[in-house]
Amino acid sequence: MKHDTTAMILAAGLGTRLKALTQDKPKALVLLNGKPLLQHCIENLIANDFHRIVINVHHFGEQIIDFVEQNKFDAYIQISDERDLLMDTGGGIVKATPLFKNSKAVLVHNVDIISNVNLGEMSQEFMASGDDAWLLTQDRETNRKLLFDDENLLVGWMNKSEERFKWVNDSQSALRRAQGPQSYNYKEMAFSGLHFFRSDLFAGFEEKPQSVIDLYLKLAKNNRILSKPIQPDYWFDLGKPEQLQAAEAYLNTH
Repeated sequence: MKHDTTAMILAAGLGTRLKALTQDKPKALVLLNGKPLLQHCIENLIANDFHRIVINVHHFGEQIIDFVEQNKFDAYIQISDERDLLMDTGGGIVKATPLFKNSKAVLVHNVDIISNVNLGEMSQEFMASGDDAWLLTQDRETNRKLLFDDENLLVGWMNKSEERFKWVNDSQSALRRAQGPQSYNYKEMAFSGLHFFRSDLFAGFEEKPQSVIDLYLKLAKNNRILSKPIQPDYWFDLGKPEQLQAAEAYLNTH
């Protein structure tokens, strides 16, 4: 793959759901089977032939910088420093955009996601597709869902528990207000924390704290933002202690 694709690891979060585990370290350095989450993520990316990596940092950011410097990974790793201001998922990508300029596409990977998705193969498929972004999605239960039309194009977002919606187009919002909460007929898919996009896609946005989902909803008005369903053997969101335990149990028996 050489450097056609940059992988960005989102590692700046506060890790509040992990409580005691992140009082003295960033979530990225919480251990899973004796190895930091960040190391799991970097090694998986390298195994999938990603050798250009960007990591954003904020909470205990100096610990992540030290960790990267002390370990000799087979990758060119750059730090996007958010220690002065946490930029959220979208703002972090906007801030890091200049670091993507030598690549055709970008894979974003939440540091607390582990899976065996074939990211190297998907990267090649994405670059050949001509699409502007792929949101890797799953058919699983969660309150927050992305909404897609029959062509798998992004049209909206919903919080099911709060009956709250955000739409790409004003006409969709107006239809729902006029006809009630069941006035949409779109596929509901859960976001996996993994996504591909062409490297300049976020270049036009202001550098400020903002959600990447909100930015995708804006981009979807004029760009091809698609759902790409995945069904890996395993996928874990490691945001809570019980999820860490479940992942450790699975990996120790497979």
